[in-house]
Amino acid sequence: MNLKSLLRSTVYHSEKILQRLRFPSQPADLPVLLGISFPKSGTHLLDQILLGFSNVAPYARRLHSFYAEYEGETGRKRAPEQALTWLDSLRPRDIASAHLFARPAAVERVCSPRFIPYFIFRDPRDVVVSHVFYVTDIEPRHAHHAYYKSLPDFDARLKVSILGRPDADIEFPNIAERFAPYLDWLDQPEVLTIHFEDLIQDRVRALNRILDHFLARFPLPTPRSLILESLESSINPSKSPTFRSGRTGEWTKHFTAEHKKIFKDAAGDLLIRLGYEKDNNW
Repeated sequence: MNLKSLLRSTVYHSEKILQRLRFPSQPADLPVLLGISFPKSGTHLLDQILLGFSNVAPYARRLHSFYAEYEGETGRKRAPEQALTWLDSLRPRDIASAHLFARPAAVERVCSPRFIPYFIFRDPRDVVVSHVFYVTDIEPRHAHHAYYKSLPDFDARLKVSILGRPDADIEFPNIAERFAPYLDWLDQPEVLTIHFEDLIQDRVRALNRILDHFLARFPLPTPRSLILESLESSINPSKSPTFRSGRTGEWTKHFTAEHKKIFKDAAGDLLIRLGYEKDNNW
């Protein structure tokens, strides 16, 4: 561990000790709060909400860590064992965030009493639009940045975000295949599933669901209204590097008839599975 990492770890654990002293009557072995997200689906928004629990319980005041199945700069896919090692590194009262595949061994760990897990996802059509902006304009170190910049226009980049790059050395399948490893999170009763759109369009109801999922495991002495206020006040879009507009349905401004066709061919069933459409007549 280098000096910077050691200092960060020392500060983190010192803050956790102080949090424990703030709430001496509450259990010291509270489960890990784990925010699982599909990329470009509100990761930072969910992180901020979960960190709001630190104002009413002895949770850490910052994320313990973030895990992703792919390395951002190289695009290299991590081994399944790395995800399990990361999950095992988390301790009571940590708050952590991950783009985490629902592999059987990971599901077994996450759906145990050690965790209170949440899974956020978004209309995949908005995901592919957000992905274009992120890779092209926001993150120059991204593995696909140079390729996206080499394409002639937004339409061409959007096609790649929908269809992937099947011939590239870096693994990047189409949007349905990218989502497939996450689908089993939808079938776990221990995991609260959250539509990103609900946090934008009906935030009060969404925050109540997030709170109820927590309280089902650990009742808190703080009045419900104050807990909800803490979760709401923790939201700060300006601190999210990928939160561009806070609007939903942006795909309608960017999809051409051709984009619609190739999306339906590649991922029409996914939209139905996630509840965004009833059929392919959109």
